[in-house]
Amino acid sequence: MPADTLRQLPSAAVVYQPFKTDLTALRSAVTVQERTAGWAPTRWYETEEADAGTAAARRAIAEGAGVVIASGGDGTVRAVAEALRGTGIPLAIVPQGTGNLLARNLGIPLNRIEDPVRAAFYGSNRSIDLGVLTIVREDESESEHVFLVLAGMGLDARAISATRATLKKRLGWLAYVDAGVRTMLKDDPLQIHYSVDGSPVKALSVYTVMIGNCGLMPGGVLLIPDAKVDDGKLDVVALRPLGPFSWLRIWNKIGWENGVLRKTKAGRRIIDLVNDSRSVNYVRATRYALSVPRPEPIQLDGDDFGLALAASGRVDPGALTVRVLPEWDARV
Repeated sequence: MPADTLRQLPSAAVVYQPFKTDLTALRSAVTVQERTAGWAPTRWYETEEADAGTAAARRAIAEGAGVVIASGGDGTVRAVAEALRGTGIPLAIVPQGTGNLLARNLGIPLNRIEDPVRAAFYGSNRSIDLGVLTIVREDESESEHVFLVLAGMGLDARAISATRATLKKRLGWLAYVDAGVRTMLKDDPLQIHYSVDGSPVKALSVYTVMIGNCGLMPGGVLLIPDAKVDDGKLDVVALRPLGPFSWLRIWNKIGWENGVLRKTKAGRRIIDLVNDSRSVNYVRATRYALSVPRPEPIQLDGDDFGLALAASGRVDPGALTVRVLPEWDARV
């Protein structure tokens, strides 16, 4: 095909994490769909050790990508989304990681590379919100990052920081359970000061506080039942310590009420009657700010982002376009 003709055809780009991607299978699937769709040859960009994929995605944008396929875990998807924010260039997700949380919430199949690749070339566009978190460090420096699923401080961030790399590689997301139990047994609750949408600052004792954009976790656990990726809101959940049986109460709320009762009308009536919101607090907001008395680990979409003294989350409505297929069973 003449070079001038190739330049006029749309082209895709693949940003891939080399240690998580089945590159042979992915190249094969992309080649099939690219040729069937009549697109120009796809460009390939490997993520670098010091960069989860933002720099690679920016190169893909500069070189004219019509769609960017992110292959890897939640960290790779988050980094690519950071580059695509506000560009209108769609993101297609090939889940190859540990949690694959956004993929789960969008109904993207986790074990079939062909389906998300087909979505890249033939899918429809869906606009979703991005969470934006400003992190304040101990030296008062600030940095801004996007998140797609959850940003958190407390038990979740401590657990992610403490997760053993070898255990994560062997057990996947269950490694976080091991780290979470170890952290829960030895760590005190976190004392925070927080503000919702500019309201007066309040104090709260929590195991963890998470700012969410969507709510389905691995294992079908519905952490935040009302969270939606396109409602222009963030959903904040705080898990609170209330005596020696706190974790039993929290699990009853998240695992039993959210995972079982909420699925039926009768079950929802039971939830309304009990109305126990003391151990698990939910709040919806466009902005949520918190601070802590000493530096604490902070996480975004399951990745450790170091220590922070304060963080401020806000929503960027409809800032990311994702490619989806109509048959996918989205949870949000």
